[in-house]
Amino acid sequence: MQDAIIVNNLRKEFKAYSSRSGLKGAFRDLFTRNYKVVPAVNDIQFTIKQGEMVGYIGENGAGKSTTIKMLTGILTPTSGTVTVNGMNPHKEREKFVQTIGVVFGQRSQLWWDIAVQESFRLLKKVYKVSDAQYNEHMDHVIKTLDLEQLLDKPVRKLSLGQRMRCELAAALIHNPPLLFLDEPTIGLDVLVKLKIREFLKEINQKYNTTILLTTHDLTDIEALCERVIMLDEGKIIYDGQLKSLKEKWGEGKDIQFQFLQKVDLADLQAITNPYSLSWEVDDEKQIFTVHTENDSDELISQVIAKVVASYKIKDLQINELSTEEIVRNIYEKGSA
Repeated sequence: MQDAIIVNNLRKEFKAYSSRSGLKGAFRDLFTRNYKVVPAVNDIQFTIKQGEMVGYIGENGAGKSTTIKMLTGILTPTSGTVTVNGMNPHKEREKFVQTIGVVFGQRSQLWWDIAVQESFRLLKKVYKVSDAQYNEHMDHVIKTLDLEQLLDKPVRKLSLGQRMRCELAAALIHNPPLLFLDEPTIGLDVLVKLKIREFLKEINQKYNTTILLTTHDLTDIEALCERVIMLDEGKIIYDGQLKSLKEKWGEGKDIQFQFLQKVDLADLQAITNPYSLSWEVDDEKQIFTVHTENDSDELISQVIAKVVASYKIKDLQINELSTEEIVRNIYEKGSA
């Protein structure tokens, strides 16, 4: 299988200016500036094969968007090498952009005041797509993303969900082998998200399209990606199967209690003290949650028995750890 993306010792540094204090310091700043070098991406390496769908995740400021900008040729690396679709994204710009599609959730590639289909036609010319190729490919894309009713509308009159579906279609006009998606479902309702996910699965299967997805919505990752690359402070702390991550870090269960009477968190902690458990409370919903570190049925039974013996229960629920909680735990520990 061919490699779509090869990243070796990739690094990107930015200069952060700092102001001196006081009037004298401000005067000196007029002539010389103090600055420090901050690494946004810190000597990372990974390879993504053609046809893979990979989730690229991390907290705000972890370096996700900086990496995507280097992979798409928008930013030049400080050091290290990037090869995407067999090319250097920054040096072979014109040839390179013909082989990728990009959707940035916060930025539009459509023209604001003209009809959606006019934007599509302009992009068709930019990418030198023939009428036959456009009709064959885009008829399917437009139908699958349910865009027929939107083609005559100006982009400014579309809702966020409608615009994001059109953005995705626009990124696929030239049917690129590689698609970069940066927060593609941000702010969208559940039905639009499901439609976009189904469509991405379909183009991956039909055309073997490689997809690199960055998102804060981990349900997107779970629905689409078998592999995740996790970034923290510019470094990769995990690169592997999502399944393995859940198996290794997903031990333990959450037990949620709702009570018929007023309950104090300190009292709950006291009666379950021998088990070294961590409790949380949602004051608004009055839901008390205890997390067990392992899946032992005996431990769970003992905890429930202790609580039930002391309080009247309105509702009780046992949940597996969600991917979001697993990822949060990893970030708190700093490594996977």
